[in-house]
Amino acid sequence: MSIKSSNLGYPRIGENREWKKTLELFWGGDITKAQFDSEMEKIRLSHLQKQQEKGIDLIPVGDFSYYDHVLDTAVMFGLIPTRFKTDENKLSIQTYFEMARGSKGKVASEMTKWFNTNYHYIVPELEDVQPMLVENRPLTLYKEAKEKLGIDGKPVILGPITLLALSKGSSEQKRSELLKELVPLYIEVLQQLVEAGAEWIQIDEPILVESIDNEQLHQFTEVYEAFNQEVPNAKLILQTYFESIERYEAIVQLPVAGIGLDFVHDDGLNLAHLQSIGFPEDKILAAGVIDGRNIWKAPLREKATLIETLTNIVDADRLIIQPSSSLLHVPVTVENEQNLESIVKDALSFADEKLREVVLLTKFAKQECAIEELIKCDQAVNVLNHSPLRNVKEVQEALIHLLNYSTTRVEASKRKTLHDKRWNLPFLPTTTIGSFPQTKEVRRERLKWKKGELSNEQYEQYINKEIKKWIGIQEEIGLDVLVHGEFERTDMVEFFGEKLAGFAITTYGWVQSYGSRCVKPPIIFGDVFLREPMTVKETVYAQNLTTKPVKGMLTGPVTILNWSFVRDDIGRTDVLNQLALSIRQEVEALEANGIGMIQVDEPALREGLPLKQEKTEAYLNTAVYAFKLSTSSVKEETQIHTHMCYANFEDIIEAIDALDADVISIETSRSHGELIGSFEAYHYHKGIGLGVYDIHSPRVPTFEELSQNIERALKVLDYRLFWVNPDCGLKTRGIEETITALKVMVEVAKTKRSVLNYTHFMA
Repeated sequence: MSIKSSNLGYPRIGENREWKKTLELFWGGDITKAQFDSEMEKIRLSHLQKQQEKGIDLIPVGDFSYYDHVLDTAVMFGLIPTRFKTDENKLSIQTYFEMARGSKGKVASEMTKWFNTNYHYIVPELEDVQPMLVENRPLTLYKEAKEKLGIDGKPVILGPITLLALSKGSSEQKRSELLKELVPLYIEVLQQLVEAGAEWIQIDEPILVESIDNEQLHQFTEVYEAFNQEVPNAKLILQTYFESIERYEAIVQLPVAGIGLDFVHDDGLNLAHLQSIGFPEDKILAAGVIDGRNIWKAPLREKATLIETLTNIVDADRLIIQPSSSLLHVPVTVENEQNLESIVKDALSFADEKLREVVLLTKFAKQECAIEELIKCDQAVNVLNHSPLRNVKEVQEALIHLLNYSTTRVEASKRKTLHDKRWNLPFLPTTTIGSFPQTKEVRRERLKWKKGELSNEQYEQYINKEIKKWIGIQEEIGLDVLVHGEFERTDMVEFFGEKLAGFAITTYGWVQSYGSRCVKPPIIFGDVFLREPMTVKETVYAQNLTTKPVKGMLTGPVTILNWSFVRDDIGRTDVLNQLALSIRQEVEALEANGIGMIQVDEPALREGLPLKQEKTEAYLNTAVYAFKLSTSSVKEETQIHTHMCYANFEDIIEAIDALDADVISIETSRSHGELIGSFEAYHYHKGIGLGVYDIHSPRVPTFEELSQNIERALKVLDYRLFWVNPDCGLKTRGIEETITALKVMVEVAKTKRSVLNYTHFMA
């Protein structure tokens, strides 16, 4: 074969988030199942057609999902928790969405980060499951593409070893047994695909970029030898991404037709392995040379050199050019962005533009275009690199003199004594994470303001009205520590991106975070600095409405970095410290205006963990330093809070402690309190709020449920340190649902508090 272009996956959401809108119409009962299926098919086929028009040779099919591709794979093979099974409705679309979102009486499956990205997948549960092939989903989608568009696509399926590695709820022995049960089912899927005419089949095994032991290596050998023996005609591409692969020499010898490697995020190790060890002559190399996770135009001249290097190792007719990962992680197209400065826009490349880069490099490799065409494409980034936007003298001098900024505070126990005296809060103080429902009215008024239909004064009056209303609601509910509700904020990172210098905000740059939840990451294109206070006005207004403390709400530097598209002309650590110095100034402004509780959220701290264990310590040290750089200039009596999202905290518990926050709140509800175990083996002596109910499911928790969650936590944690709160912000929830849930939460806290007060008095 000649050199081919390929793609690993395409954004599901559509240029105008039509996928999201269709989902939410269906969930809301506004369209029928037939209408839902019809609209989703239209969206799915349009994505395939666009890739065909761009000139991609190997177009992925099966990457499209109604919610999440890991959930799709689990359901396809019958890995459905018992609580979601009924005699009448075992495997319907209702069951599928119940697993993802929960329903009355059924807690949703846990949700966590997909490797080190901001995409969330639904964690398969392995207890009491019996694998079976429910539907050959890749086959259905392969046939659809072939019959309706004439596209001979490349079916994509998540591999069995990665599927089980990302699951929960079984012993290693049980996982081994399940793997043996899954292999024949995968073989059946592959056989049917080959019989239908599929030439190439992509099996994603990204777990290969993490540390794999001898047992896992043995499993890979057994599984892929079984695939090869039973389906010898299947041309499998074993696809990896996000890092360099472990055990390179053994993995490239597996009996597959091709190996997909990431040459963008591998720190040069995949290339080094190729050069030192070589590459099998009986395999194709699917080379991920275009960054599938960031949004800058690729340096095509540099990429051409890489391809020339690869063709010196692998014959040109055994090379596939592709992105480094699925394009799920980037927006759809730059074409619709009309409000960006040209110097920034011209340097951007979203999914559609990345496909063009892949095709252009493929043409170059086939000697169908000249090097001058590639060099021309590099000019826009070069212009931005040399502009004043990336060369702000004051910012760069501040980085040089970081040692001038203190990152330490007085010992935590002494601070707690001061805080107890200042606030005089009861045991189990109740609060929320920050945001309250962003209703259609709130979004409508914000849109009117952005369109100029409301003046700044009118919009401020509206926001103040919402703040006042919800301060009153919080006082009526009986919460102990209040928040202003964040009605002026679109997103916890985008808001700060709009305020800080060095950021650009797109109009249509949406990406999927989880389910239908889409976020619009800001773009850090230049040196970052604070122009003026960002949150003081609304927070001070709220505090003046009540005698209870109101928390100032900020997003921390690590999260802003991890949830943004970051410039790649300088190191991420430098960008992180620029952000930290900016947040430090905002913290100081809040304190100077009388705000004594300041929450600096870091929900994305763990998701930034490197996939390689040897890089973890350096990352955590950098993250902790940036947080402390942001928060350590306050007075001793000022209380610093932070918040973190779904994560396995046992591997970062020491870093959490090192942040030196006075109170940390952590999402734990979807993992059914299992994360509390992280604190059983580690003595944590600062304030902690383990989220007692899941805000991502459209349901009101029961008194009994919350009571059990609190009791479980108090078996591990000192009740004098424990705070009661939901597990995340309430922005996406309905008003009545939010109020009812918080009333239950406060009622449970007061009930537990009365017992603790009696116990404390008797002691």
